Formats: sequence, C-alpha cells, structure tokens
Amino acid sequence: MEDSQIIELYFKRKEEAIQETDSKYGSYCFAIAENILHNTEDSEECVSDTWLSAWNVIPPQRPTVLRMFLAKITRNLSFNRFHAGKAKKRGGGELNLVLDELAECIATESDTESEYMAKELEQSIRLFVRGLPEREGNVFVRRYFFTEPVAVIAKRYHMTDNNVMVSLSRTRKKLKAHLIKEGYLGE
Repeated sequence: MEDSQIIELYFKRKEEAIQETDSKYGSYCFAIAENILHNTEDSEECVSDTWLSAWNVIPPQRPTVLRMFLAKITRNLSFNRFHAGKAKKRGGGELNLVLDELAECIATESDTESEYMAKELEQSIRLFVRGLPEREGNVFVRRYFFTEPVAVIAKRYHMTDNNVMVSLSRTRKKLKAHLIKEGYLGE
C-alpha cells in the first residue's frame, strides 16, 4: 500500500492504518529501536508506542515522508526509554558511544536551551548534513540518527571500520566548526 493511502486511513480513523503501517514499516522501526535499546521487548514496545503516537498525531499532521516521520517517533521514544534507565540496566550499547562521540559538538546544558533554540539548532544540523557529500552524509546519519554500529556502516559502504571512524571524526569536526560559525557553540 502506498504511503498516501496509509495516511488517508489515519485521516479516516480506520484501524487498518496501524495494520498497514506495521506491515510496511514494522521491521524498519524495530531496527531503529533495537539499535538504541538492544532489547527485543523494549524495542517491540517502542514500535507499538510509535503506532499509537502516529494515531494520535495523524490528523492533524500530514507527514510528507511517512517513513522518516515514523523513524523520528521511534527514535525519540527509544531515546526516552533509554534515558529512563531501562536500557542501561540491560547493558546500554551503541547509544553511549554515539552520545560520547557527539558530546564535543552539542552543548550539554539542555535545561537552559529554549524550545525555539533547539528547533533552530535542529534545522542548522539538518542543513549541514544535507550539504555533505552523499556518502559522508549517509555515514553520519546512519551513525548518529539510526545509531548503527561502525561495523555495520563499514560493511554497508564497503569501508573498513577505521575508514568509517576517520570519516565520522572529520565530519564531527566540520559540524563543530559549522555550529561555532552559526553561533551555537563558543570557540
């Protein structure tokens, strides 16, 4: 079923929307949650919560790219679950590494950031990533949005683990310079 048809089912408030969403994007959303949580039960719960969240926001929202809309919901729910301590009790995983790698680029004092500044920062990072060469951008997004392990990224792009780590390091440095230039970080 096409995404536009699935979205129309949400707008008509038909429960079939959830079944179609699960059929088309269930394994995709599960992979996102699993990369963050490393726990099957928690990942399955996050996927179920993703369908509930989608049901609650469509309508009035009409996602332009359903796949990314669902990915963002799943990712946010998974991070929330991780931060609630459940994932830490079960071994953590890639998320700790990803957050450590990005720590040099992102301010940690989130309690002082307004929601408006956070949205501006998000837009700035989005524009930065879109301006990267395709493979460099894809590697960066796979690591820092989807929290894929370096070995998985290396295999996907026919690179060595070391090449991926070097690419990510260089991209983080570029991101840091970009955020300094945009005024989000001090020098």
